Amino acid sequence: MKHLFIVNPAAGGQDCTAQVRAAAEQVFSRRSAAGEGYEIYTTRAPLDAPGKIRYEAGLVNALRVYACGGDGTLNECVCGAAGLENTAVTHYPTGTGNDFVKTFGADSGRFRDLAGLVEGEERRLDLIDCNGRRCLNICSVGVDARIGVDVHKYSSIPLIGGATGYVTSTVVNLARGVNRPLRVICCGRLYHGDMALVCACNGSYYGGGFHPVPEARPDDGLLDFLIVRGVSRLRFLRLVTHYAKGEYADYPDEITHVRGDSMDIESERTLVVNVDGEAIHARHVHIRLLPGALRFVVPAGMGSPEGNGEKREASPQIV
Repeated sequence: MKHLFIVNPAAGGQDCTAQVRAAAEQVFSRRSAAGEGYEIYTTRAPLDAPGKIRYEAGLVNALRVYACGGDGTLNECVCGAAGLENTAVTHYPTGTGNDFVKTFGADSGRFRDLAGLVEGEERRLDLIDCNGRRCLNICSVGVDARIGVDVHKYSSIPLIGGATGYVTSTVVNLARGVNRPLRVICCGRLYHGDMALVCACNGSYYGGGFHPVPEARPDDGLLDFLIVRGVSRLRFLRLVTHYAKGEYADYPDEITHVRGDSMDIESERTLVVNVDGEAIHARHVHIRLLPGALRFVVPAGMGSPEGNGEKREASPQIV
């Protein structure tokens, strides 16, 4: 087996290549007798990782990929590994948000133990296909996606970076308007009109701590969809806190929850689509579930993603 460390030098605001290299050297110095090789690869540009992964997968019988960065780096590694039966992915978090691994609850910190990851075990996780782009965690369309994309623009301005960049992006996007007219088909149901946001959850955290569907699990063969109807700016500011805490069921007049395997979103204007924290743009967004499409490595003995322990079923379709 070859171990490939994909390092994003921009994740977390600093280059962690030296940190990853030191950790790998320490772990593999004790594994040299097993004949396992490893490589540290520092990405040179966005979407550099998938090509590297596919190339290396073609040279070996088994490849294990370690995403060393944040959720964006993990997404790139997932895009490269999806569909390759000899390739598994895991996350060695060095980014800022690291939202996906939070789905594993109290055990999420174990992903920072490289020795435990190297000895880890594989699980089959579901993926989302969003207009051909693979997504492990959450896709969303709406004001949250627009805010998230613009954060990078405002954070690059001197004296604004960090949390101030997020606040600036929020203020600017709210001033531009919360709602967009959308046509959404989900589980055979049609929803149309002004909407604040729509999201598809495979994992349960995004946006640096938002937890919109706490029971969402990436291994249950279902996606959790939330459709937030159009609201005023003031109402949005009041509602978003409850949305972030997963209290959607307390607001049935404004938030609809559906479980299923596909959704289509149509708009007359080009939409910003959040895909694991990265942005794509489209007027028609097609989201579908890919059950068990990813081999994902977790530390040995780790339990399943949190969920709520209950058997979950898809929402009934209307045909």
